[in-house]
Amino acid sequence: MKHDRDGLMVACRSDGKLVRRPLSPHLQVYRWPVSMVLSISHRITGVALSVGALLMTWWLVAAAASESAFATVQEFLGSSFGVLLLMGWAAALLLHVFQGIRHLAWDAGWGFGTLAPQDPVGSGTAKRIYGVTGWGVVGITAAATLIVWIAGLAAWE
Repeated sequence: MKHDRDGLMVACRSDGKLVRRPLSPHLQVYRWPVSMVLSISHRITGVALSVGALLMTWWLVAAAASESAFATVQEFLGSSFGVLLLMGWAAALLLHVFQGIRHLAWDAGWGFGTLAPQDPVGSGTAKRIYGVTGWGVVGITAAATLIVWIAGLAAWE
């Protein structure tokens, strides 16, 4: 039985001959391994850190400008939205740092094999070190963010 999409799988080679080609895969077809998600989030957190740096610059400039300007910034940062921004900025900073450390380990050549030293690096179902370290980055980021915010809230009150 012919499928409707069969007509979409036809392409021309440079010599003009028709050939069957698969449809291009898209994000709904791909599995999202932890390394892919961390790679995307590393870029997103880099942008978030830039925005957070602007927020911190506003805070420092207001502190240098006047008491009323500083009070305005403090009021904003003390609001629910401001605290949410600061929590997100801390999480973004920690994820970016731990992911950067992971990349440094990769640059040193560590982190691409399997957990069993006798297993080859070829395809298979063995747990890869980069998958395990990826979940390690997620876990240590969550723990470190929680510790930073517990310490910060304890010092605030």
